[in-house]
Amino acid sequence: MTTTRQRGSGRWLAVMLIGFAAVPCDGAPSVQEQVPMKTIYDCTLPDIDGRSVNLGAFQGRVLLLVNVASRCGFTPQYAGLQQLYTRYQSRGLVVLGFPANNFLGQEPGTDAEIKTFCTTKYNVTFPLLAKLSVKGADQHPLYRFLTSKETNPDFAGAITWNFNKFLVGRDGKILARFGSRTAPDDKELVAAVEKALQAEASPKDQAAVRSGG
Repeated sequence: MTTTRQRGSGRWLAVMLIGFAAVPCDGAPSVQEQVPMKTIYDCTLPDIDGRSVNLGAFQGRVLLLVNVASRCGFTPQYAGLQQLYTRYQSRGLVVLGFPANNFLGQEPGTDAEIKTFCTTKYNVTFPLLAKLSVKGADQHPLYRFLTSKETNPDFAGAITWNFNKFLVGRDGKILARFGSRTAPDDKELVAAVEKALQAEASPKDQAAVRSGG
């Protein structure tokens, strides 16, 4: 990784730190009942270092949300996700990794262990969030939103395994969904990312993307 890219990652973390009045998307049923999510931008949750992140900080970017795991047959996709992020970051793509231990205990580590694994083995620089649950009784509200027919009618359905992928447009609309077997360099996925990046961002968002913040 270059020094410039490392500095850019630091700016991303600064932008993501809490500073938005948003729904605390922490899984508490009472909170969700009082203020249901209308878009992914309504969600605030901790990152891999425990700092509060509001997804509204990414408005104007194209997002690829991926539930990840360290001991899965698809774990090598981390390399492809990093390559995709590196290739398109300057145009406004952000890959967001959500570690989850829902499938055969394939993400058993702590957040610190997960971060160390990702950064040392795959040189990951895209944002990683704290470990959460993507299905079941303890499903995180964000993944409840992504998989529910009421909130995501076009791409609803249970998470099938690690490394399911949701593509979100600059306006927060969910544009596509890809399964675990779809690699990050898959032609259809890359074409969808490029099409989403072609959408016009606001001048403010364009300036933020150029600055990396």
